[in-house]
Amino acid sequence: MSAHDHVEGQLPHEPEKATLEARNKILGFWLFLGAEVVLFGTLFAAFLALRHNIGDGPSAGELFQLPMVFAATMILLTSSLTSVFAVQALHQHKKKAMIGWLIVTIVLGLGFLGLEIYEFVEYVHEGHGFTTSAFSSSFYTLVGFHGAHVAFGVLWIGLIIGQIFKKGLTVVTAPKVYISAMYWHFIDVVWVFIFTVVYLMGKVAG
Repeated sequence: MSAHDHVEGQLPHEPEKATLEARNKILGFWLFLGAEVVLFGTLFAAFLALRHNIGDGPSAGELFQLPMVFAATMILLTSSLTSVFAVQALHQHKKKAMIGWLIVTIVLGLGFLGLEIYEFVEYVHEGHGFTTSAFSSSFYTLVGFHGAHVAFGVLWIGLIIGQIFKKGLTVVTAPKVYISAMYWHFIDVVWVFIFTVVYLMGKVAG
């Protein structure tokens, strides 16, 4: 039986791992995440090396608004939970519930991006532009790069939802849901490090 012969209601418990191709895709994605870890690690190292070089701009302690950043963190962590619910619905072959949780994940991701854009605008108004100092350049590069990953994840999950509406929940579409959830968890974990290293340490040191 080919992958395309599987229909909803005849799926295995873990349809995302039902075919060799799907398992290879998951393995390949783990390797991709390993490369992403190295990339983000480089950006973190650059930020830590430059965070005290504020030039004429404001320091981290003067700049950061922890209540807003904490709210954004809670939103993103909640979206990680909703993506878990989506994968659980996938294993239960509940397509409508899965799509519902994926949509909630997208909405929360957009809420996080909205707060981040608002935060950046506020910082620019306070004299913290991209070229203000080495600190500001490293800050916007690291946090902005993560924000770009969130935006990509929102778009990706949206496209996957469209495919499921069109093709149904099969062993072809199921791995896409699972891999997108892996990606979403990864960017959530990266944000926890950003919140700790950039914001909390910056506020304490500032």
